[in-house]
Order: sequence, then structure tokens, then C-alpha cells
Amino acid sequence: MQKIIKYTLFSAMIATLGLQGCKDSYFDKLSDNPNQVSTPTLNTLLATSTFKAGFNNYSVASVILPYVQYTASPSANGAGDTFQAIDYGSTWDLLYFAMADANEMKKLAITQNSSEYKGVADVLIAYNLIMVNDLWGDAPFSEAFNINNLVPKYDKQEDVYASTIMLLDEAIVELAKTNSTVKLAAASDLIYGTTVATERANWLKMAYGLKARLLNKVSKKSNYNPAAVLDAVSKSFATNDEDARMQTYKERSPWATVALDNENQSLGGWLSEQLIDALNGTTYPGVFDPRLPKITDLTVDGKYIGTVNGAGNRLPGANTRKDENYISRNSPWSGNTSPIFIITYAELKFIEAEAAFNVDKTRSYNAYIAAIRANMDKFQVLATDKEAYLAQPTVAVGAAALTKNLIFKEKYIATYLNPEAWNDARRFDYQYKDFTLPVNAALPTFIRRLDYPQRERSKNGANVPADVLRTAKLWWDQ
Repeated sequence: MQKIIKYTLFSAMIATLGLQGCKDSYFDKLSDNPNQVSTPTLNTLLATSTFKAGFNNYSVASVILPYVQYTASPSANGAGDTFQAIDYGSTWDLLYFAMADANEMKKLAITQNSSEYKGVADVLIAYNLIMVNDLWGDAPFSEAFNINNLVPKYDKQEDVYASTIMLLDEAIVELAKTNSTVKLAAASDLIYGTTVATERANWLKMAYGLKARLLNKVSKKSNYNPAAVLDAVSKSFATNDEDARMQTYKERSPWATVALDNENQSLGGWLSEQLIDALNGTTYPGVFDPRLPKITDLTVDGKYIGTVNGAGNRLPGANTRKDENYISRNSPWSGNTSPIFIITYAELKFIEAEAAFNVDKTRSYNAYIAAIRANMDKFQVLATDKEAYLAQPTVAVGAAALTKNLIFKEKYIATYLNPEAWNDARRFDYQYKDFTLPVNAALPTFIRRLDYPQRERSKNGANVPADVLRTAKLWWDQ
């Protein structure tokens, strides 16, 4: 297993989307290169780490979109659509590269007595580690960044989860301090640098938001603590303006690149029938969701039609007519300058709705309505359309009739293009209305985890867990 002995510092303004092709493991042995330095500054590490947090959100979302049937392959028997074995070694590497950079920022922050940089580093390490944990389960962490250990052990998935909680708790302590010797440099902060007056405070709220997400993820476990979830939510975002997002690109957002490829007939961002039908009045008859025109464009036939997962595009085939729906550059989620959302106020309101469901039904219902409203505002839905949707009797059901199915149904739309959607689908046991296995599925049930990358098996085979079925549930999913 290779080790990073120098760190590549990506200025966000020159970073490209070619990161997916990276073939190194935790640590990358680099030859001399003027763009690579062995003694990075806090500012350069902050720019690198915040950019990578956003890009890794996109990278992981690209993996899970067909699993939650946001997208579908235009080819029959698509590997992602049908849950086949896929080597996601490049995604694994991206996550560990990001943690390595943030870990260097943390060490440097400690030497310079900067509580702000240390707190941000903890948040970013935790965020990338969370995604590793959610995709694979057991993973190296406690020994991952020891340069003298080429074969780090794999921590148990429960321990990895505990490490992310610990990192966020550390971040909360550090970011609550107001006397940091070195303050965050707004120009280098690609997540909250535009909110200079509240930059540290927003990072603190992001830490609480990620903690609320993590605490809620164990909803199936006996130690699930709704009160702790609600406490974290109450200390996190209070408006859409505080959402954690990254939106600095060399040319355009990665989702806009997917959409542009669609426009040029190099099709990859086809939207699933499941997603389209959930919004166009098919799955929920008579209820048209006004977010649909904010996600995709009408087909050439003036319709909203999705692609069936596993079946490929509809006849007559090839489909250069654009008679099925694709990711669109006209969407606030996938336009040229659209942000990549890491965690949002709307998601936190859905977390609040779920956590309060069995303890305070009125609070749960109010949070559910507030979450839909916040998400529609983020999608730039017209006020009249938003209010008409919220007035639908199948939406405005009242506190007594609220169900968790409704909370998960609405949250499914709100987490469009976000990696967290797969965690919710697994916690919900894929029980979305009319949600079925893809055509030609390679597994008898829905996918629950990824196979470990082949390079991990070849370089650290003694520590990589034995083959685990892709249908085997992660510990928090049981």
C-alpha cells in the first residue's frame, strides 16, 4: 500500500474533473513537480480540502445514483443499474487523498495554535470518512495516516462510525472558541468563504448538522437517541443560506458537465423512471411536483419520461431524439455554476421530522412542512406553485396523519444528487412507493454495500475483510 509523502495542492480555480482517474492509494509517491509542494500552508490546504469535499460529494453521488434510481443507464443491463460488481477504487482513493490533506491541515493547525483550522480539518476528515464508512463499512482509519505503516489495519465499521462522531465532537469544541491565533482565510475557504462575518459559526453549524445526520443514521439500533439528534439539529442550520456547499469550478459544475454531455449526445445522466414518476403524477396520481421542471427539461415530445433501470432506453433505441429525461443544465442543482450541496437546512428539517416523530408529532409535522418549503425555495419554485403543492391533501395531512413514509418520500426528492440518499434508502429498506428491483438485477434484493477495491486486495490483502455479499447490510442498517 502506497503512502502520500507529498501533497498535491489543488487550487480550486485550476482543479479539473480528471480526479476520477487517479490510480494511487492512500499515499501517492510523487516525482518533482512545481505544482506539488512538501510544506503546504494552512491556506492552500484549506482550499484543497474544501474543494475535495465538494468534488467527493459528486464522486460518491455518481456511484449511488442508480442504486436509489435517480438515474438509469441508457444501455440494458447497466452495471450500476443492476447491482453488478464494480471496482470503485478511484472513489476510494479520492476519499483518502482528501482525508490526508485535511489531516495535514490539522497537524499544521495544532502547531500554529489555530482552533479554527483544526476544527475545520476535523469536520472535513469526518465528512470523507463518513462516506467511506457508508460505502464499504470496515475501513482503515486509526492507522491510515502513519507513513511508516504500509499495511494499515481495517477498523470495524462501528469503530469507524465512532471515530467520525469523535472528530465532529472535537470540531465542535474547537470551532466554539473565539480566540484562534490564526483565523480562517475566507479567500481559501471554498465552502463558507463567502460568508466571512459568520464563517467560523457556519462551520460550527455544519459540524452539528453532520453529527445530527450521523446520530439519526442509527435509527434501527437500540441505542438510537432522538433527543440527541434533535439537540444537534437545534444547534445547526436555521436557514437555507447556511447550507454547506462548494461552487468554485474551473469551467462548470461536474453535474453541468454531465448535462452538457447529454446535450452533445454523449449520454450518461439519464433520469430514472422511478424519480420521474414520483414527480409527474404517475406514482402519486393527480399530484404534480413543481420541482420536476427544476430538475429536468421536457422531452422533445413535451413529456416527462424516465428510463427504466436495467432495461436501457425505450424503443426505437439509440434515442438521439431526446424523448427521455436527462440531468439538465437549466436546473439549480446542475447548472454551470450550481453549488454541490454537502448538507442542507432542508435535510436537517427532515432529520428533525423523523427524530421527533415518536416524541412530538406536532414538531415532527411542522419540520416536515418546513423541509419541503425550504427545498422548494432552494429549487427556486414559484411561490404560487409551492403553496399549491403544500396545500395538496396528500401532502398537508396534518400532524395526526403524518407517517414516516411521507417523511422519507419527501426527503427522497430533497436529497437529489446527494450521497446521503443511499443511506436513507437502506434505512427505509427501499420501501418507496412503486420502487421495484431493476430489470435484470444481478442480486435477488437491493444492493447494500460496495465490493472492496481490487488494489486494496492486492496491496493490503491481509487486512481487507473477506468477500462480503453486496446484499449484506452494514451494521447501522440491521
